[in-house]
Amino acid sequence: MNQTLYMDYNATAPVRPEARAAVARALELDGNPSSVHRLGRVAHRVVEDARESLRTLVGASDAARIIFTSGGTEANSLAILGSGRERIVASAVEHPAVRVVRDGVEFVSVDENGVIDLSALETMLGETGEKTIVSVMLANNETGVIEPLAKVVELAHGKGALVHTDAVQAVGKIEITFEALGVDYLTLSAHKFGGPKGVGALIPTTNAPITPLVTGGCQEGGLRGGTENVPGIVAMAAAAKAALAEMPEVAQRLRTLRDDLESRMAER
Repeated sequence: MNQTLYMDYNATAPVRPEARAAVARALELDGNPSSVHRLGRVAHRVVEDARESLRTLVGASDAARIIFTSGGTEANSLAILGSGRERIVASAVEHPAVRVVRDGVEFVSVDENGVIDLSALETMLGETGEKTIVSVMLANNETGVIEPLAKVVELAHGKGALVHTDAVQAVGKIEITFEALGVDYLTLSAHKFGGPKGVGALIPTTNAPITPLVTGGCQEGGLRGGTENVPGIVAMAAAAKAALAEMPEVAQRLRTLRDDLESRMAER
């Protein structure tokens, strides 16, 4: 019997059983989270509980600053365009969701391993930091390279620039502490760690400027209008809990598999 071996997790991970079950439970909730009656308050409560689960996943201290979106692409746009900064500087290996977020994005070169050239970044920032937002992914979706984000933040903040990181490929795979990263904005997407497609989040610091891109309602603190995708949000939280619980074991297993694959390829 033929068996499919799925290895495209960086594009999307299979939905976890916990997330599937969470969707089914959430579909039984009839209330709108913005409604003031009992059913609305119940829906609102599960959304806020989900916000707390994501806060735990990324080690953020203020759950109220987690903004639910339709996915990583929208979250990237909300951070970069909503920051109000005139100039966008990004690494040359960013996802298209960052590279083409707007015309005129300026790119910082990377070395032969795909790691950002910090000297080039410092030169590019020059004296225009206060007009600039720098976007550098935490982990690369093609190579797995982890960028030196702490050094990027140090350079950028020293010039008065804001820093956004597309952490879509890192969240749920490596341990993250939002405050320790030092960034102003962090993006994540549910379907990369076993949640459903079509739901993600932006996590900004308390003081990070944001102008909403989707208006028309007071949802998400007035920063992203539209009735919340309750089943997607609840399922993302369930996937986050599962990913966090198994992270140490999975990280070691992946290292073992990687090393074994590399050694077998070298032998052949």
